[in-house]
Amino acid sequence: MSGLVMPKPDDATMRRRAEIVADMRIIVPGEGVVDATNEMRAFESDGLTAYRQLPLVVVLPETVAQVSRVLKYCNDRNIRVVPRGSGTSLSGGALPLEDAVLLVMSRFNRILAIDYPDRIVVAQPGVTNLGITIAVEQEGFYYAPDPSSQIACSIGGNVAENSGGVHCLKYGLTAMNGEVVRLGGNHLDSEGYDLLGVMTGSEGLLGVVTEVTVRILKKPETARALLIGFPTSEQGGQCVADIIGAGIIPGGMEMMDRPAIHAAEDFVHAGYPLDVEALLIVELDGPGVEVDHLIGLIEAIAYRNGSTTCRISQSEQERLSFWAGRKAAFPAVGRISPDYYCMDGTIPRKELPRVLAGMRELSGKYGLGVANVFHAGDGNLHPLILYDANVPGELDKAESFGADILRLCVKVGGVLTGEHGVGVEKRDLMPEMFDQIDLDQQMRVKCAFDPNHLLNPGKVFPQLRRCAELGRMHVHRGQVAFPDIPRF
Repeated sequence: MSGLVMPKPDDATMRRRAEIVADMRIIVPGEGVVDATNEMRAFESDGLTAYRQLPLVVVLPETVAQVSRVLKYCNDRNIRVVPRGSGTSLSGGALPLEDAVLLVMSRFNRILAIDYPDRIVVAQPGVTNLGITIAVEQEGFYYAPDPSSQIACSIGGNVAENSGGVHCLKYGLTAMNGEVVRLGGNHLDSEGYDLLGVMTGSEGLLGVVTEVTVRILKKPETARALLIGFPTSEQGGQCVADIIGAGIIPGGMEMMDRPAIHAAEDFVHAGYPLDVEALLIVELDGPGVEVDHLIGLIEAIAYRNGSTTCRISQSEQERLSFWAGRKAAFPAVGRISPDYYCMDGTIPRKELPRVLAGMRELSGKYGLGVANVFHAGDGNLHPLILYDANVPGELDKAESFGADILRLCVKVGGVLTGEHGVGVEKRDLMPEMFDQIDLDQQMRVKCAFDPNHLLNPGKVFPQLRRCAELGRMHVHRGQVAFPDIPRF
């Protein structure tokens, strides 16, 4: 797996595989347990297909009680567990382990309640992101976060990776010891510690989400989009910074560079201009008068930044066609390269021109192409590094290229991930952003929820350590410093 180091399989667990599989069939009867090698192939990787590993066994529970029993069983017997949603993660967060139960939540696929007066939906974690909008759109509502994989990605996975700007008010989850815990309520904030904030983005290291409550919004009166072309990516990036700097907060603001523009246009025929180096899609929503006013302001900002083309949607169909190319950008790039490596870093918006220039230099250094597709409004970059896995050494080069992009993001004041998570992909880059004290504090949170490190081990933290090591002390000639101080 491209030199990736994962936890060593536990020999005792491997020897007991037949017993574990039999016990799982008792807990989850019917077709909820998959143990045949060929059938487990479908689960050997997530969206980061460069890394693959068959699990010990695949378990697909249908009830909270089954999830609780599986986790308690594994905790009591020191068996590792890797939670998985739809498997669309692009950071290897759901990569199986050879000695771990792969707990797949895709059968939790029902919407439990819709409350229009309070504007909330209660859903099981296997419901797709788009499925929530489909369930409420007949009443004029929608679910705002919409990652490109919204047709497939699950809401539980969105919570685990903190992807798509998820605004969740309440979760039901199961801890590693099988305890069922409910955090928050049908309100925005809860008293006490912000455990919702701790769970969101925890990547399956702290617990397994079994229920999610999300906020839905009323569809705006008017929504229109602008398609703005620029001679350079740097000019497009500066336009983004100037729009936000002017106090304008669009409903969405996305950017693509020339390779992505051409790939998307060839794929969906959205009418994108092909003579520009960067394309900015800006969507404005709200009252019609306000939208018209903001369109004029953005046109002026774009012109000052050297835009060469500006097209404004005149119908809902045209607005959707603008977005169709952007939504299909990832699969479209798959048509121009045998393989691509999708990165995910976030930077201050003002640094867009600098980082885009830096990526172009790195592309020359590694001899690999890159297509840029990103959420320009919040500085969340998704460079697609183009390579051919059949060419020896190209995957390694792509990984090194991607690591340098992320180092650049941190260098300019950004972070390693915006929505894809750390997983295994960025795990060994965590020291670029955090020192050992920071990492130890994060590890202590993990230990509070999962003291035996059985939930999704080998992910996020660059050093494989036990919780007891965090309390280590220096012993010199059989004596500790200040021996009279009580230690716990």
